[in-house]
Amino acid sequence: MPLSRRAALTGGGSLLATPFIAAGTARAAPLVLYAAQHQQVVDLVNRAFTRASGIGVRVHLGEAPAIANQLATEGADSPADVYFTENSPELLLLDARGMLAPVAPLTLAQVPATWSAPSGHWLGVLARDAALGYNPQRIAAAALPASLLDLAQPAWRGRVAFAPTDADTLPLIGAIAALHGAGAALAWLRAMRANATLYDDDEGVITAVERGAAACGIVNSYYWCRLASGQGLARTVSRVHHFAPGDVGNLINVSGAAVLSASRRQPAAQRYLAFLVSARMQAALAASAVDFEYPLRPGVAANPLLAPWRSLRPPALSIAAIGDDRQAARLLRLAGLV
Repeated sequence: MPLSRRAALTGGGSLLATPFIAAGTARAAPLVLYAAQHQQVVDLVNRAFTRASGIGVRVHLGEAPAIANQLATEGADSPADVYFTENSPELLLLDARGMLAPVAPLTLAQVPATWSAPSGHWLGVLARDAALGYNPQRIAAAALPASLLDLAQPAWRGRVAFAPTDADTLPLIGAIAALHGAGAALAWLRAMRANATLYDDDEGVITAVERGAAACGIVNSYYWCRLASGQGLARTVSRVHHFAPGDVGNLINVSGAAVLSASRRQPAAQRYLAFLVSARMQAALAASAVDFEYPLRPGVAANPLLAPWRSLRPPALSIAAIGDDRQAARLLRLAGLV
């Protein structure tokens, strides 16, 4: 199956030509938002922000690696005021290039420091956890692997679905390399190339698992929740499996946002970041039928379809250790997956 997201790994392709999408009208000049989050989530936030602030938002939407590459290419000439993305690596890349402005200290204080940039130049907004979707008609829960790395064993050949070029897979590869070494990550990817049926994205993976085309598939639980919400939990066959405590397969991805240092609308851009982690917006996202991520603001309950936050047992790995996607992209190329 052709992998349409290859362009996202190289910075090329039509994603860079994504048109601006108007998001409300307002009296003030609009903010320009470069977004690599789901459009439904971005639309929900922007409508609420415009109603609350009177500031409109113009959106440039695309895949995270491609949007980050575009920002890096545009540099100080970029029209972007804010970058809002699904995962931390692209934010680390832009921060290392000196392209991000310090986040207002009061805004940073709204979420635990663990989930934002050590430099204070980007803000953790939401989190999603990696997991294994599985079809109990194809495999019993007791037979599921204890570790993500177990899926490289020959016994899993033809039984697992995998989306190697999905933007959410890149931090997972970075985490494997950080915990087990780049050589182990490459060996795992090569084994997955042999064992797995490949899909373009996590949506394709969980759909395949749901219909029984695969016994299990590597996803973020976000996508299973969205599937179950859309068709009803009672009608959903597939379920979610979490690996043994501390396993790399339980990685928590951080969705974050930053103000571009070249922005000409710094106060409004900082206001947008503060709105993202406000109690009002975090609660609205958790209660919505379009976003299935964990709010990072303490005291805001997550969607009940998600596993309880306190039950998650991610690997002991800092955001910085996951890296900025460049090593992950290189390993994918070496493994012949892009």
